[in-house]
Amino acid sequence: MTFFLLWFALIVAVLDWIAVAKKRIRLEYVTKPAVMLILLLWVWQVSGFQGQMLWFGLGILFSLAGDIFLMLPRERFMAGLVSFLLAHISYIIGLNNLLPDINLASLVLAAFVILASVTVTRRIITGIAVKGEERLKIPSLVYSAAISLMLYSALLTLVNPGWSFVSALPVSVGALLFYLSDISLAWNKFVSPLSHARLRIMVTYHLGQILLVLGAAIHYVGIT
Repeated sequence: MTFFLLWFALIVAVLDWIAVAKKRIRLEYVTKPAVMLILLLWVWQVSGFQGQMLWFGLGILFSLAGDIFLMLPRERFMAGLVSFLLAHISYIIGLNNLLPDINLASLVLAAFVILASVTVTRRIITGIAVKGEERLKIPSLVYSAAISLMLYSALLTLVNPGWSFVSALPVSVGALLFYLSDISLAWNKFVSPLSHARLRIMVTYHLGQILLVLGAAIHYVGIT
């Protein structure tokens, strides 16, 4: 029964992807927030929001708020941006209960994340300027820094001896998918349209969130 709610969240996520692909707005209004709500219940079930898992619970809660803001008939983009910013900050804290070691592996990962982030962010900021949305430049830069730090924090678990490969792999893959989801959303909105953009965004988003909290629960709670 430990993983029942997690599997249920994945099933509802698939229903949401179908709703997005088929443009079933009413179904999406139910399934999209339901995924994160079920995931929140699962984290509570396995951890009671104790220790570092509290931060992952908060991350899911802020993500749920962001989902709702972005799905309103009149999209609240800034409110959604702030909500997801708080979600990423929560995950950063949750992943960094101890200061990471500075070694060659961590420096290589840092260089990789910084290079990728700067390259993509530059294009997005240029797109924001072209669309005349100057007010979004600073918030977007702050958000880019946060998602990059979240990704870096997750990737560090791969070279952290305190994390097993079984827990570090889902955390790292989940963070990367979450990062790609955010980048796809911004790219589609400000740079150029992506094919099947909304479906691509939601699939990577849901899988990212599920894998991220699964890896964290394996590490901090010891579920198997």
